[in-house]
Amino acid sequence: MTATAVRKRSALTKGQLPKFAPYVVLAVALIVGAAILALIGFNAFGWGLVSAILFTVGLVAWSGVVEGARKAKDKLATCLVVGAFLVALLPLVSVIWTVLVNGIPGLVTPGFLSTSMNGVTGAYDNKAVEEGGAVFGGIYHALLGTVQITLLATVISVPVGLLTAIYLVEYGADRPLAKAITFFVDVMTGIPSIVAGLFAAAFFFAVVGPGTKTGAVAAVALSVLMIPVVVRSSEEMLKIVPNELREASYALGVRKWRTILKVVIPTAISGIASGVTLAIARVIGETAPILVTAGFATTINNNVFGGWMASLPTFIYTQILNPTSPSNPGPSDQRAWGAALVLIILVMLLNLGARLIARLFAPKTGR
Repeated sequence: MTATAVRKRSALTKGQLPKFAPYVVLAVALIVGAAILALIGFNAFGWGLVSAILFTVGLVAWSGVVEGARKAKDKLATCLVVGAFLVALLPLVSVIWTVLVNGIPGLVTPGFLSTSMNGVTGAYDNKAVEEGGAVFGGIYHALLGTVQITLLATVISVPVGLLTAIYLVEYGADRPLAKAITFFVDVMTGIPSIVAGLFAAAFFFAVVGPGTKTGAVAAVALSVLMIPVVVRSSEEMLKIVPNELREASYALGVRKWRTILKVVIPTAISGIASGVTLAIARVIGETAPILVTAGFATTINNNVFGGWMASLPTFIYTQILNPTSPSNPGPSDQRAWGAALVLIILVMLLNLGARLIARLFAPKTGR
C-alpha cells in the first residue's frame, strides 16, 4: 500500500471511533460493574444496570473527545433508545422464563393434556408428595372448554364486528348513527372484563333464569370484549383499500354491495383476518368473565349450552386459590404452572397465526 493511500485512509477515518470501540467499552463496563457490585453485594440485575450506565457514560465521553459533541449526542440517544427497549423487554423475558421453569415439569407429566380432574382428590396429591410418584389430573377438560368458548365467541363477534366496520366505512360517512357507533365502540374498548361478565350473566339471568352458567354465557361475555377489537381492526383495514378499486367497479356497473363483497373485502382480508386472530388472543386468557358466567368444572363438558364448563384461566385460578390438597399444594401449583405454559403457547401460536394469515391472504403484487 502506498503512502498516498495510507494518508487518504487516515484522512477519511480521522475523527471517528474505531469499530471495536463499543466492544472495548462494554468489556470494561462489565468488569468495573462486577467489581462495584462485589463491594456492595452482587446481583445480576444490579450488575446489568451499573454496567449499562458505565457503558453509556464511557462510550459518550470517548465519542465526545474523538468525534465531537454532535456524534456524542447521537450515541447518547442511541444508548437511551436501546436501553429503553431492553427495559421494556425484561418483564416479557422474565415472565416467559418463570413460566417455562415452573411449567415444563407439569407439561411433561403423563396424561396432563389428555386427562381431566374428575375423581382427583387430595389423597392423590398427598400420595404423590409423600411417595414421590406422578401427579394425577390434567387440563383436558379446561383446554376443551377454552376452545369451545372461544370458538363460539368468535362466531358471534366476527359477523357483528365486520358488518359494523363495513357500515362505518362504506355507508356511515358523517351520519349521526355512525358517530354514535364509533363513540360506543371506543367506550366498549376500555370496559373492564368483569363488567362484560356481569352484563352477560345478568342478561341470561333475566332471560333464562337465575343461576344460569354455561359456556354460551361465557362466550357472550367474551364477544362483548372481542367486538370492539374486530370493529376497529376491520375498519382500519377497509379504510386503506384504494378508492380507485371501488370507482373502477362502479364504472363497470357493479352494485355497491357486490363491490364490497367481491372487491373491498378480498383486498382487506389479510388485515381483517389478522385483527380477528389478535382479538381471539386478547380474550382467550380472560378469567373474571368466565368465573362469573361459566363457573368451574372438574369433568369434561362437551355441551357449550348446558352445564358449568372449565377453561384454562379458571383452572389456573382455582388450582392456586383452592389446592386439591391444602396440606400439600405442590401438585396443584405444578398443574397451574403447566396450564399457564399451555395458555402462553396458545397465545403465541395465535399471534404467529395472525402473521401467517396476513402473509397468505395479502394481495399479490407484480405483473
